Amino acid sequence: MTITDVASHAQVSTTAVSKVLRNAYGVSPAMRDRVRAAIDELGYRPQAAARAMRGRTFTIGVLLPHIRNPFFPDIVDGMTEQVADAGYQVIMVQGGGATPTAERRAIEALVDRQVDGILMIAPLASRTQLEEVAATTPTVVLGRHERSAVYDSVLDDDEAGTELAVGHLIALGHRRIAHIAQKDGSRSRPAALLHAIRARTYERVMTEHGLADHIAVAATSYTEEGGHRGTRQLLAATPRPTAIFAGADMAAFGALAALHEAGLRVPADVSVAGYDNTSMAALAHISLTSVDQDGAIMGRTAGRLLLERVEGRASSVRFVVTPTLVPRASTAPPP
Repeated sequence: MTITDVASHAQVSTTAVSKVLRNAYGVSPAMRDRVRAAIDELGYRPQAAARAMRGRTFTIGVLLPHIRNPFFPDIVDGMTEQVADAGYQVIMVQGGGATPTAERRAIEALVDRQVDGILMIAPLASRTQLEEVAATTPTVVLGRHERSAVYDSVLDDDEAGTELAVGHLIALGHRRIAHIAQKDGSRSRPAALLHAIRARTYERVMTEHGLADHIAVAATSYTEEGGHRGTRQLLAATPRPTAIFAGADMAAFGALAALHEAGLRVPADVSVAGYDNTSMAALAHISLTSVDQDGAIMGRTAGRLLLERVEGRASSVRFVVTPTLVPRASTAPPP
């Protein structure tokens, strides 16, 4: 099936079909609908290699640290929704989590496949390395707080979100509040990394409320395994914490498991709060208090910014999401 077959079926010129496929300016809605209907009826699929030779592949690459975090699908869903109407497909690759080499290879794989733009979610690479990619491929970086004139940034106000979570636990009456953080495997400055900002803000809020002596941080990872390991470490202290603030819901899920294994009740013995407000956090048997940074809005915004970059925008944009706290049954006054 060729573009000529589509044009004949829709009774339009091949130029009109090409414009619809490229989402070009100057195509009426009626013309677009007629061509799209012909494409669907004939099962026409443009060849990616041929489209690349003409300048675009109509693909957007998404670099994920890993595929286990239930927060990432919210971002990808938002992006897919945003770019679908423009005829783009989303291609996802796993960056390797804490392995810079694996991440670099994943980015190179996207560039080699000539994607029209790349969304990098919490990448480990330095800003210099990110700017090298962005110099040739439109790029949006999600989750990093540094500024760049070469790529766009979409991020959460992690300071405000952490203040909400820790402030909530303090308002409930907790004093011995511990934090599960993530070890730094990035090549960027700590000031730009969301997990470093959350850990630093936790310590600041505790100090501002006269609770510096109760600061306790378990630096593991934002995973279930990390949360489980960190909680066991925190429970070994005397006296043990009455509340745990995990820097991500995934770590909070691991904390809940470790507390259950230790014979402790949540929240009667220990309260737990997370960050991301994933779909799993709202499940009735989990009911995790969490900070919501609206991954769908982040994904839609990243998609819009990438399309603008593809169309020629060169100025840098920085979009910051204001988080909210969603209190649930996992937090209560201390025993």
